[in-house]
Parts: sequence; structure tokens; C-alpha cells
Amino acid sequence: MNAVSLDAPYLDTDADQLCFSLDLTERPALAERVVSLGGLDVRLRLLGASHQVFAGPVRETVACLQGAVRGLPETCTRHLPGWVYDFGATTRRLTPEEFGAEVARVLGLATDAGHSLCGVFPGSPEAVTAVVVETAEGPHGTGLLWRTWHTYPQNGQIVSTYSRLEAR
Repeated sequence: MNAVSLDAPYLDTDADQLCFSLDLTERPALAERVVSLGGLDVRLRLLGASHQVFAGPVRETVACLQGAVRGLPETCTRHLPGWVYDFGATTRRLTPEEFGAEVARVLGLATDAGHSLCGVFPGSPEAVTAVVVETAEGPHGTGLLWRTWHTYPQNGQIVSTYSRLEAR
């Protein structure tokens, strides 16, 4: 899937402003795609302030949220009825050359993936939010794996997240 141009200002100013939640309802989306994988409908949603992924019992939000505790957990595991959910996040600061190459790699991954949603914010072709989801085999059968990237061209930061949802 090709990247979509998002019709909204780029709101995230720094990776440190991102928050993580599994409890939020849907927020206004700039773009949304529903894909069916592993027997689940998965909603990939790009927000004016990052992303939401709704899959089975999970409502993952990574966004700049007023009043929420800032910062992403390095890891998070939740045991939900019939499911195990794992999340991880990393933030890297890159040189301008490394940053441009990594954004191009992420855009290529999202374009080549069968199930993805990628948005480019106006004003900077390197201001990107991308979500790629796929099935993944686990010890209890097929699960889902999704990865996201949030890029911050003004300071060379890229936030990457990794989420896994498995039936147990």
C-alpha cells in the first residue's frame, strides 16, 4: 500500500511527548484501514498525534495525549482473557543522513507489506507514521504482530514499536 498524504498539521513535536494506553476509545483518525488477519479484523488508525491499533481485545494507542503520563514503556505485557499481549518501544536519534535512509526504509517496508497503513504529514516528506501488521506463529498457534514507526525530522528521532497478540 502506498503512503497517504495526511490532511492535518504535524502535531507531535518530540518523541518524549508520546504516551501509551490500552484503555482509550477511538480518537479522530486522519486515515484508517481495516484488514482481516488470523481470524480477526484489525483496525489500523493514524491520528493527528500518532496511531491506534484495535485487534481482538486490544486497543493500543501511542499518541500525544493531554493529561496522560508521558513516555513509552520499554516493554509491557498484559494477560487478557484468552490472549497475551506484548509491547515494546525504542527511540533512536540519528544523523540527518541516517535519518533519511531509515525513513526511506520504513516507507519501503510499509509500501511492500500486504497489510499496512502509512501516512506522510504535510510540510515534511520525512514526517511519517507507519503501521505494518502480519500474522506470526506462536506456541499457541497463529497470532498477530505489528510494528509502527513515528518519525521526527526536526530532531532526527524515530520511535519504533513492536506489538504481539497471541491466543493462549
